[in-house]
Amino acid sequence: MSNEQLTDNFDDSLLAEFISSDTLVGGVDEVGRGALFGSVVAASVVLPLSAIPKLVAAGVQDSKKLSAKKRQELVWPIKQIVAGWHISYASVSEIDNLNILQASLLAMNRSISGLPVMPDICLVDGKFRVPNLSIPQKTVIKGDLRSPVIAAASILAKVWRDRLVIGLAEKYPEYNLAANKGYPTAAHRLAIQQYGICAEHRRSFKLCQCSDCGG
Repeated sequence: MSNEQLTDNFDDSLLAEFISSDTLVGGVDEVGRGALFGSVVAASVVLPLSAIPKLVAAGVQDSKKLSAKKRQELVWPIKQIVAGWHISYASVSEIDNLNILQASLLAMNRSISGLPVMPDICLVDGKFRVPNLSIPQKTVIKGDLRSPVIAAASILAKVWRDRLVIGLAEKYPEYNLAANKGYPTAAHRLAIQQYGICAEHRRSFKLCQCSDCGG
């Protein structure tokens, strides 16, 4: 890669200390941290330093800036470009027992540990390091905006979690999960007030706690 920024946002300097094109770079991101319903999901990817520009050329960017259709279209190209990928999660019960931050970091650890080949360095979205990780890591605030490697992981995680929640929507139709993906929209909050919570709601979250909520 050149010393210039890959795009207006992606920051090439994050990996400036690595000069070998064969250096294996990992990226990890989580999705679902702010949801009221369902697991928190983390995805990791690993690829040689020299292959990172291919992610940019394929159209990879911050998953929040992409439509659901575009994210789905990018899944296959990402999997073809990277040397390996893995998706894992922390369950609702783990979220309630640990807290959402620790559960998110646990999901990240599981995702990285499940990679078919370990990176030489792993870029971690956010400001918190992943506990008990045996490889070097670098935290990157707004990583899905600054790193195409993290952005690729965020796309895989987002598409996988959306499919998971949509798959549960038929079981819990009252919450309109296909539309809100478990996040606290006004309609979702109203449904909780009307019907109570279900087994996949996070009881430790304040919006899921009310005196008349069942589940």
